[in-house]
Amino acid sequence: MAEYQAPIADMKFVIANLIGSACLDGIDDSADGTQELIDAVLTEAGKLATEVLSPLNRSGDVEGCRLEGDVVHTPVGWRTAYATFVEAGWASLSAEPEFGGQGLSKLVAAAVSEMWNSANLAFALCPMLTQGATDAIRLHADKDLKDLYLPKMVAGQWSGTMNLTEPQAGSDLSGVRAKAVPEGRHYRITGQKVYITYGEHDLTENIIHLVLAKTPEAPAGTRGISLFIVPKYLVNEDGSLGERNDLRCISIEDKLGIHASPTAVISYGDDGGAIGYLIGEENLGLSYMFTMMNVARHAVGLEGLALTERAYQLALNFARERVQGEPLGMRGRKGATIIEHADVRRMLLLMKSQAEAMRALAYVCADIFDIAEKSSDPEIARTASRRGDFLTPIVKGWCTETGIEMASLGIQVHGGMGFIEETGAAQYLRDARITTIYEGTTGIQAADLVSRKTLRDGGVAALDLLEEIEAVAASLSVEDPRLEEIGVNLAQAVVDVRVVLEWMLQVQTEDVRLPAAASVHYLHLWGITCGGWLMAKAAQLCNDKLIVGEGDSVFCETKIATAHFYSNQVMPQTSTLARIIVRGSGSVLDLDKANF
Repeated sequence: MAEYQAPIADMKFVIANLIGSACLDGIDDSADGTQELIDAVLTEAGKLATEVLSPLNRSGDVEGCRLEGDVVHTPVGWRTAYATFVEAGWASLSAEPEFGGQGLSKLVAAAVSEMWNSANLAFALCPMLTQGATDAIRLHADKDLKDLYLPKMVAGQWSGTMNLTEPQAGSDLSGVRAKAVPEGRHYRITGQKVYITYGEHDLTENIIHLVLAKTPEAPAGTRGISLFIVPKYLVNEDGSLGERNDLRCISIEDKLGIHASPTAVISYGDDGGAIGYLIGEENLGLSYMFTMMNVARHAVGLEGLALTERAYQLALNFARERVQGEPLGMRGRKGATIIEHADVRRMLLLMKSQAEAMRALAYVCADIFDIAEKSSDPEIARTASRRGDFLTPIVKGWCTETGIEMASLGIQVHGGMGFIEETGAAQYLRDARITTIYEGTTGIQAADLVSRKTLRDGGVAALDLLEEIEAVAASLSVEDPRLEEIGVNLAQAVVDVRVVLEWMLQVQTEDVRLPAAASVHYLHLWGITCGGWLMAKAAQLCNDKLIVGEGDSVFCETKIATAHFYSNQVMPQTSTLARIIVRGSGSVLDLDKANF
């Protein structure tokens, strides 16, 4: 099985052309500097992904992790790979220079993260969660905690986790029972947390758990949740490690996929209470944790893209080598590989076009995060923040749902061989299956998109984006019939979204359940439309390059053809989704629950 190869040409195109200089404009302290630096970072990351991480993906999946006592051992090669990862500085890529980070943009970090996830998703989950934990501490903890914990977390010496879920409290965190009793300058934490990714492992010398718990006088429900730093090993004032804290891993989950990523059940306070340190103020923990959650949601969307890309590469290699049957229109052709079959070409183009559409959307969203955080213009920052908030559930929900579908399609390209673990195709489907569930299920993302991001502001954020998409549809060149057709299909998608928006704004006053019943279809409607918007922009840019004789002509022709395919094969789904939403949402509510 060929190792993963980073699609650097498309990554560079999205960053340098589709997003363009805007990725550096309006950001006062970007460390990206030049496109040459960005290119060098992508190239070196691609080498690590191909040479170090990808070769461990299959062996890690087969071996998995093992728990001995309360210590989790990662698969063979994992510790060496992590040490290489840290020594090369990848753990600190986008972290703040104040704490030893390199300060590169979230846009560049997103591209690099895509590579880690494609090459070895189970490995990539550890630095991804650490990044989220460092962001939560940086934004909400007091200076002493930041100075004590962040330098070594940023360096990758210590890892971070997110402890939300309990056996009785999943997505609804109002049922959290973990307790935090004040004791001088710290708290004593007791309780049990489940589904803690990298909650115990042997890659770093310390693990910094961010734990949701309730203090004795806390209000009921989510209003009474606080957030605590609870280290595996206590940290002395000079930053050295002290004694083991009162927490332990009591089991790790036997999962469908991501076998090399340990998912721990952690017990806090079996011997009197684990020592924890309050982040920010009591009872504001859930809002603090959402800092980490939003980082994680975008990162999980990247996982859907990354697994699509890897499944596509594997399927493409197989289709180029597998000799089977006689393609229609090629009678007597002996030795033809299955890529000559029309339906195999359809499947491969669907995977390729979806990967490129998702990449564009995820990177654009990351760039918007950079602008929202670092722009010196308050109005630009506010506008970017609103756009980023709107796009995040789409990136998370649409990219992961599509990633599962594309990983499944990769198995289909392999035929019966895809169902056999030996080829590796099945692993990507197994690994992808969790992405629509953790960090908020697709239903939660869709509910957020409908209620908070669309209806709450009367559709203002949605309409602003729709106007931008509509302008792109109107601007596409009519000199190339392919671009003209892309423009027509994109304009139709805009019409479809407008119809749905008007319906939602109307029916919310009649029956609040109707927008909820339509929410997942609404999320997909936006995902397909945003993908089409950015593929259309890419096609126009490539057409312009061809006219003036700039750039790689093969890349540009390929991009236009891929965008044209997406326009004809994916975009028409918006009309069907609009019909389902407007005419069919009521049927979701028709059947009495007793009659299911």
